[in-house]
Amino acid sequence: IMPNNIILIGPTGVGKTEIARRLARLAGAPFIKVEATKFTEVGYVGRDVESMIRDLMDIALNMIREEHTVGVQERAKDLADERILDLLIPAPPSRKPGTPAITGPGFSMSSSNAGDAQSTAEPSEAEMRSRTREKFRKMLLAGDLDEREVEIEVAADSSPMLQVFGPMGMEEMGVNLQDLFGNLGGKKRKKRRLPISEARDVLAQEEAQKLIDMDRVQKEAVTRVEQSGIVFIDEIDKVAARSGGRGGSGGPDVSREGVQRDLLPIVEGSGVMTKYGLVKTDHILFIASGAFHVAKPSDLIPELQGRFPIRVELESLSEEDLLMILTLPKNALLKQYAALLASEGVDVSFTEEAIADVARIAARVNSEVENIGARRLHTILTTLLEDILFDVPDEISDTAILVDRKRVEEKLSDIVENRDLSQYIL
Repeated sequence: IMPNNIILIGPTGVGKTEIARRLARLAGAPFIKVEATKFTEVGYVGRDVESMIRDLMDIALNMIREEHTVGVQERAKDLADERILDLLIPAPPSRKPGTPAITGPGFSMSSSNAGDAQSTAEPSEAEMRSRTREKFRKMLLAGDLDEREVEIEVAADSSPMLQVFGPMGMEEMGVNLQDLFGNLGGKKRKKRRLPISEARDVLAQEEAQKLIDMDRVQKEAVTRVEQSGIVFIDEIDKVAARSGGRGGSGGPDVSREGVQRDLLPIVEGSGVMTKYGLVKTDHILFIASGAFHVAKPSDLIPELQGRFPIRVELESLSEEDLLMILTLPKNALLKQYAALLASEGVDVSFTEEAIADVARIAARVNSEVENIGARRLHTILTTLLEDILFDVPDEISDTAILVDRKRVEEKLSDIVENRDLSQYIL
């Protein structure tokens, strides 16, 4: 079953990107957003369209690595604690067999007797060391040793990336000098002196990387990209050749029709070579979006139009939509501002009338000045709360502030009525 690619048509700020991003989050799918205008056709300097699949592969690899890291986190923490305990309680120096254990003037012991004495003494030493280790382990887990510094040995950072520029989109294929030459002398390690609280985290990350099977991670990442990857191509209307305008004639434009033709095989299904192996794009979902104020979907080349059978037209946000955006989402702007000010000890709350007025003003300014959708809410709330944000925490702290309809009118009514001010402030 081949995926049906989608074109989202609508003005800026109506949530085209957010729809695709939340879809990917719900499905647990690798997701990447790219700008269509950043690509050039193959053969010219710049990024070619295949780079989006390589970037998607990197995102999927990090996603799978994080999932595997969660599975080995507890084991990695235990191993890190053992390394910390080894630093706090170093092992006693080993004694060569056959050498006298006790020597001194007028006193000597044969090798056999030394061995007998050593065998009777060693269990007590080992037992004492084990008790001490368990005592330190309890202190370590309780956090009593967090401030103490230890010297740990960790892997050194890899060599800087060498960027290779070429006509076939090789500029993003960084060549790691460590991969090329680092294996000749082995991986370098360096010593760092850190508090135990930080050293545990550093060592836990290093141990987790050792426990992860990277070959398996790469295979899973390739499968995840091929089966459920989502590529969001924004501003697809900017690469459409406008009939009678720029791009319709007057010489080649390497960011328009050529890019569309390069997109064809990837959208239809082809193989893209990445540093993790060949990735087939047959089942990757492509979502294109654009405002299409000047160009029309029919201005895209016919072959590309056929690759996007589903077209969805999104309407501009109404006052009711803006009100829902302010209140319903888990990360709504009002909650973000409240959390921001709460970090400075200021408790901000909004009345229902004030929230309704903010939504009404945003809808009005969008209709009169420029329609930027939900982004208008951000500028209006910043203007509404700018004096509070400026005075915190020097002049305002440990207090509660109620934003009501009166405050909204005082801060915003004059700006809304003056259209010139609205253009520059809101």
